[in-house]
Amino acid sequence: MTIPTLPLLGLSDDEVQILTTLRSDLSSARFKLELLDAYFNGEQLVRDLKISIPPQLEGLHTVIGWPRIGVEALEQRLDLEAFRWADGSDASDLKEIAEANDLFDEASLAHLDALTYGREYVTVGSADADDAPPIITFESPLDMTLMWDARLRMPLYGLRECEDRFDFGLAPEDKLVTLYMPMQTIHAVGLSSGGWEVIERDMHGLGVPPVLRMANRQRTADRVGKSEITPEVMSITDAACRRLMGIEVAAEFFGAPQRYILGASESAFQDAEGNAKSAWETYIGRVLALERDEDGAVPTVGQFSAHDPTGMTKIIDLYARIMASQLSVAPHTLGYSSDNPASADAIRFADNSLVKKAERRIRRFGATHREYMRLALWFRDGEPPDKTRRIETVWRNPATPTLAAQTDASVKLAQAGIVPADSDVLLEMAGFTEDQRRRIAADRRRAQGRQLLERLAQAGNEEDPETDEDPEAPDGDEGL
Repeated sequence: MTIPTLPLLGLSDDEVQILTTLRSDLSSARFKLELLDAYFNGEQLVRDLKISIPPQLEGLHTVIGWPRIGVEALEQRLDLEAFRWADGSDASDLKEIAEANDLFDEASLAHLDALTYGREYVTVGSADADDAPPIITFESPLDMTLMWDARLRMPLYGLRECEDRFDFGLAPEDKLVTLYMPMQTIHAVGLSSGGWEVIERDMHGLGVPPVLRMANRQRTADRVGKSEITPEVMSITDAACRRLMGIEVAAEFFGAPQRYILGASESAFQDAEGNAKSAWETYIGRVLALERDEDGAVPTVGQFSAHDPTGMTKIIDLYARIMASQLSVAPHTLGYSSDNPASADAIRFADNSLVKKAERRIRRFGATHREYMRLALWFRDGEPPDKTRRIETVWRNPATPTLAAQTDASVKLAQAGIVPADSDVLLEMAGFTEDQRRRIAADRRRAQGRQLLERLAQAGNEEDPETDEDPEAPDGDEGL
């Protein structure tokens, strides 16, 4: 007789199968993700060709941080500022959820991971208290994966392996996992003795798993995403590191110019006690004060040319220019400098490719931000939000226009009557942040209130009634 497994105590066979599949996918992707992380942190192992590096310097490690510079240059242009309703209605509910989860700071971390690893995950869960907003967390692909339906463009299942064992009193060998299902979220622990024990089941009943993927550089055949640290970037980084290593080796062996002495006796390289001097003592000693030989000839002293690292630095500059084209950044960002400094217009032109790339990332990442906010509202209200009400994400301008140019464009739009002078759109175009625009709106309301009070007071003074009757005149009956 088969005893059924209680759903609140253990995982079903289908849940175990889904969990095993997702754990296998997470494990298979870990090596590549850790390699990308190593290049971002400058901790990659550069392959030694065993040609120009002597054994004594095999432990020397050179680092060039171009992958990190390129990724951060793009991420720094992706500043999420606010959520709002497209119809202009009050967005205090969206603001409450965003501030409770510190989304604007956390979004920066999510963007950085998505650009580095090629993807980032977002999960939504029920709040710990009844009156608290839903919990939104960003998860690294090192700890999370999901099963994706390409036709419906939505996740089927998600898995996260957690390291917070101390909150549950688990042993170090136990594995804490979270399985995201369409109708529930399961928190379970893999016991060292075998099997899985369910800790908690969150029966959200959404019909979709509350997990999303923020993918970078997607393609129709690859919805997982690709990193900005491409194989080309890795190859050029390794080549530049080897050239830096070559400069270090040359500095050790050929940095000090070598000298030669012809016609000197052996005693010139001995101290007063007849012991041979070391190479360093010979080099820095008074070897130039040499005696004449038996025939009266003076030994010939000369010097070889010192090593010139200019050839190496030119190669590194070449790599910097190639890397700049791969990362869509200006060459001076990677340390390459030319004799003629670029003009301001040339610098802005060099940023055009990076700005366009940032605009594309804003469109792709903005869709993910909107979707998890709708999931949060679904968790809070217990029903899906109205599809006719669209959520918008507000981003800072990824370009670098001057303040004068932004202000001039806003003033011209207002003067032409295209946009009302008191519109929030003009303030946004002028480069003001969401908080600054709210403060400006509050200042406008206070100024309008003061003006209204002044007009009312002035009108009250002007409308003081004037009568034609003489207060000292007698009544009509008395005058007769």
